[in-house]
Amino acid sequence: MLSPQQAVAEILARIEGLVAEETVPIATAVGRVLAEEVVSDIDLPPFDRSAMDGYAVRAADLPGGAEGPPGGERTLPIVGESRAGEPFRGRVPEGTCIAIYTGAEVPPDCDAVVMVEETERRNGDVTIRARPSAGQHIAPRGQDLRVGLGVLTPGHRLRAADLSVLASVGCDPVPVYRRPRAAILTTGDELLPPSQRPGPGQIREGNTLHLAAMVAAAGAEPRNLGIVRDDPAELERSLATALEDCDVLLTTGGVSMGRYDLVGEVLERLGVEPVFHKVAIKPGKPIWFGMRGRQPVFALPGNPVSCLVGHEVFVRPALARMGGASAAEVQPEERLARWNGSETVPNRREQYVPSLLLQGRDGHVLVEPVRWNGSGDVVGLSRSSALAVIPADRSVARGELVRYLPLA
Repeated sequence: MLSPQQAVAEILARIEGLVAEETVPIATAVGRVLAEEVVSDIDLPPFDRSAMDGYAVRAADLPGGAEGPPGGERTLPIVGESRAGEPFRGRVPEGTCIAIYTGAEVPPDCDAVVMVEETERRNGDVTIRARPSAGQHIAPRGQDLRVGLGVLTPGHRLRAADLSVLASVGCDPVPVYRRPRAAILTTGDELLPPSQRPGPGQIREGNTLHLAAMVAAAGAEPRNLGIVRDDPAELERSLATALEDCDVLLTTGGVSMGRYDLVGEVLERLGVEPVFHKVAIKPGKPIWFGMRGRQPVFALPGNPVSCLVGHEVFVRPALARMGGASAAEVQPEERLARWNGSETVPNRREQYVPSLLLQGRDGHVLVEPVRWNGSGDVVGLSRSSALAVIPADRSVARGELVRYLPLA
């Protein structure tokens, strides 16, 4: 069997980005992947901007001068004001000042702002008790970004904070890569929709629900096709239809070695070339992966924890690659924490253990296994915030560093 790392390498070696671009309104761009570099069309800030409410002055006009020692108070006449959206127009003569407010443009005759807390205003004059230095409380034009410079690069997945950047440089609509369309279905005669009460030998189906949610969080467009019975003809019809209307196909169940585990056989009849079946991972060993031209197909195990592990380890990086995301997102840096459980028993397969992330008293992040009863235990899985990764063929003692995958 391949190791998980070898399996991921096999997957990524075959998957290409969709390349297709589209534009979306800036208000809907969170979570999308940029397709083009975003370049500023203005300086930011676009003018010398006050960082405080107070008075714009010449530093040389105040106690001790711009370079001299601190002196006493000085009273200056106020010749106008500048507020956001309505800058002061005209000249500020020597020995005078203007009132100014946070975010307002600083006149070119002034080189400092004195906070209102360090002043006392009487009628048309203000007494200033502080001695400012040149540039004090002023954000100079272009401090954050110069016109013509790039601010966000292709492959960057947009976050909420990025919307302010896009707005500031006038990037609306936003050029993004098209999201991969992911068809999702599950197989099993024992499965029922959540709204129905199970009879003898039946269980409610939830894999397609949490798989669709994870696919959406990974930046793809899920299409939940629901339950297909363990009938070869019905399964072939459903898989054939799904393959014609998606960029990537995800199935759960029917990939083990039982009489009714038919998915891999049917996929091959439909022209999907198998790449591997089974990976040295626990849980999730029976995963099946193949390609139909440029179209990847993942057949994940039916047990819910195995399904989740299969998505996080194998499907998520594939979706990131297909969606044009950066290399850092496709294969992110390892996250490490200290194991806070009992010493593990060596296993020939790499283990992914549902766990909680905790903050240790020494400041280190701890990863602590939750109580769970194997790959069918969705209740134990729901208590988890991470998957701790236990390397194959070795034990891990309390306090040792281990890799982990965070769970949303």
